[in-house]
Amino acid sequence: MPLKDELTSADLTEIRQSALGAADPLGLAAELADAAEAGRLADKDDAGYALALAAEIAESRSKLDAALKYVERALDAYATRDDSQVAAARALRARILFRSGRGDEAMADLEPLRALLTQYPDAAAYLTAALAAGGRNRVAEEWLSEAVQTALAERSGTAEPATADDAGVLFFLLQQRHRIRHVLGMPHDTHDNLAERLESRLARPAAAPAEELLFWPRAEFDSLLTKWPALSEPYGDTWDEHRARLEHELTRLAAAGRTGLTLPTGSVAGLTGYVGADGDPADPETRAGYARQVALVPAKVTWPPERNGACWCGSGNKYKKCCLPRGR
Repeated sequence: MPLKDELTSADLTEIRQSALGAADPLGLAAELADAAEAGRLADKDDAGYALALAAEIAESRSKLDAALKYVERALDAYATRDDSQVAAARALRARILFRSGRGDEAMADLEPLRALLTQYPDAAAYLTAALAAGGRNRVAEEWLSEAVQTALAERSGTAEPATADDAGVLFFLLQQRHRIRHVLGMPHDTHDNLAERLESRLARPAAAPAEELLFWPRAEFDSLLTKWPALSEPYGDTWDEHRARLEHELTRLAAAGRTGLTLPTGSVAGLTGYVGADGDPADPETRAGYARQVALVPAKVTWPPERNGACWCGSGNKYKKCCLPRGR
């Protein structure tokens, strides 16, 4: 489906939610790049975002040459900007370089970003994902451990964080470090224990397990089960079953009084980077950790849509004729 003549930031966010389930994701990536360069964005500052999104789509289909071109154009579009979005694009470039067998160049891209771990909450996620793509989980553990020590030193004289919000950036550092150490088979230490305490305080008793509410768009779901057939047990044997499970659980939560329900969207590339070379995606703790990481990304699928509106699953059908009946 062709893109609109002018794309807003909200349009780009919506595309991010459904892009990997598109019938022609590579064609969509090319259209995004064209929209960015043809001035078809309502806010010209979104050009880098659109091109980085095109790079992610191309990378998810292992079109690494195209992905690298898109992300380099994204960095050119960002020009003199210096924020977390730009840093994420640089980490994406490093991830693509790793996957292209250019590890030295990738590390040269990542080293300057290391200091950002204590500045941006999402830096731990995108730097760890890049290092994992290059089989550098031990490097990630070293970087995160150093950043945790720095963040704790800055809290010197204050009590242990009582909640994830109170911990701030430290929470994200602890979470990523805990996951990486689990992948590496390292024994728990005091920082791992703190990570678990904060995560338990963050969890809401009425919520379903995090991995149960992770949505896999059609193309991603098919790729997921091709790569890891055992994941049919937690996510469903078919995409129809997967959607039915989610719709049923969302309906149950709404009936229990939950509001503002959203669905984080998973991707095979994201899960692959999360588990690293030695991780096991069939491990419930690993799946839950990935779901929590994805849930931190602002772009999520909101639920429920209007009865006559487009279904949340991205099928293109009306909600009342698509997933709404599946929850019954």
